[in-house]
Amino acid sequence: MPEAQSGSAALPREALEIAAGYAFTGPALDLGALLWDGVCLPDAQVRIPLPMLNRHGLVAGATGTGKTKTLQLIAEQLSAQGVPVFLADIKGDVSGISQPGVRNEKVQSRAAEVHQTWVAGGFPAEFYALGGIGHGIPVRATVTSFGPVLLSKVLQLNRTQEQSLGLIFHYADQKGLELVDLKDLRAVVAFLTSEEGKPELRNIGGLSTATAGVILRSLTALEAQGMADFFGEPEFDTAELLRTADDGRGLVSVLELAAVQDRPQLFSTFLMWLLADLFHDLPEVGDADRPKLVFFFDEAHLLFNGASKAFLDSITQTVRLIRSKGVGVFFVTQTPKDVPADVLAQLGNRVQHALRAFTPDDQKALKATVKTFPDSAYDLEELLTGLGTGEAVVTVLSEKGAPTPVAATRLRAPESLMGPVDAGALDAAVAASPLHGRYAQAVDRESAYEKLGSRGAKGPDEMKAPPPAAPHKEEPSVVEQVVGSGMFKSLARSLGTQIGREITRSVFGTARRRR
Repeated sequence: MPEAQSGSAALPREALEIAAGYAFTGPALDLGALLWDGVCLPDAQVRIPLPMLNRHGLVAGATGTGKTKTLQLIAEQLSAQGVPVFLADIKGDVSGISQPGVRNEKVQSRAAEVHQTWVAGGFPAEFYALGGIGHGIPVRATVTSFGPVLLSKVLQLNRTQEQSLGLIFHYADQKGLELVDLKDLRAVVAFLTSEEGKPELRNIGGLSTATAGVILRSLTALEAQGMADFFGEPEFDTAELLRTADDGRGLVSVLELAAVQDRPQLFSTFLMWLLADLFHDLPEVGDADRPKLVFFFDEAHLLFNGASKAFLDSITQTVRLIRSKGVGVFFVTQTPKDVPADVLAQLGNRVQHALRAFTPDDQKALKATVKTFPDSAYDLEELLTGLGTGEAVVTVLSEKGAPTPVAATRLRAPESLMGPVDAGALDAAVAASPLHGRYAQAVDRESAYEKLGSRGAKGPDEMKAPPPAAPHKEEPSVVEQVVGSGMFKSLARSLGTQIGREITRSVFGTARRRR
């Protein structure tokens, strides 16, 4: 089989047919060179049209097959073409995108194989951390804007409890009562199960003491795990993700999650909040010549694990509609079966790294993956188990929106550092950011909890302590302890005169008006 070093005419017939499907005339990202019959054909380049990046995508493959390097490769080229990028860095190894890569024998060999002119270079980056835990500018959201559907997933509530939490948010919204942090939510939950507060929800189903107790205990568990810092102010403005650098390159926003990688329910849901917030803030743009933002959702299976129907429906709606607002979403996970079918059907660009077939479950996943690809000249079951690191099976959407032929591809090498940046350098970059002063310091402004406290209610510490037990009576429940405070009597008196604009909600029940 010829190696096609002298021109496309030397390519095998099958390879010529595949290569023709990637001969785009407009701006595109270069992924690598075609593999056919085990031979790399560098004159047959595999590419993705830039305007099609908002049609969403999937980067999949077993651990260690090169998924992170692939998203780094795509992110670099997007940045170079002026498109901002968001990356969730769960393992802490994507921060290197801000620094030039290191030329070595392996990089030089790969570049020569795929006819890549490799030049070391870093890209403009901003680093964030959820609630300031880890290395990065703190990212926070108010409870009000986070909404009941997302918060239910974080609290791992069942369907009934999720619906009750929705009622609580509905009530707070109607009263114009913004829930800034978790103690505000705790206050409203306890009030609505008190004698003074029960009538407030009577006409729309009410809130049972048992369900309120579950919600309060879940909030307590969340706080005990140190997660309260994620909720509060100043709230992160997702418009920060749409910026470009002074030289015109797209800014790469890296959310550092290594310090919270043991809290998948929280960080995966928080990523969805970022996307939902963008969704209802951005205007419609239709088919643009380039995306406004490409959002990489790493470890995507964590988002879908244990998700309620309402949550999955909201994801599907977001992915389907956010394309028209110029945002592309790439899910990064191990196999396509990690992504629900309704979402997978909307992912037009696919980069599938190697899969393993050691167990019956592996073999089942392999067969399911093959079925998600268009008809191909390859034996995909054999090919997908034989790909090396840095190789993948690719199909994307052409400039006309049609799927390209399936192409086994040897991928290019990223030009930035393939590994983490030193923690000290990371902290220095964060401190030097113009956003650091805006978001670094948490603000606990006067909200429902504090307003009630100023009217003679008990303070936070007093509320947590149970009142003295009366003789021969059972110990009061958590709800009874909280409701018994003077705070809620004050709340009951004040709500009749509460004046505020009702908060409207969008997808996921996230707050729709700008804070």
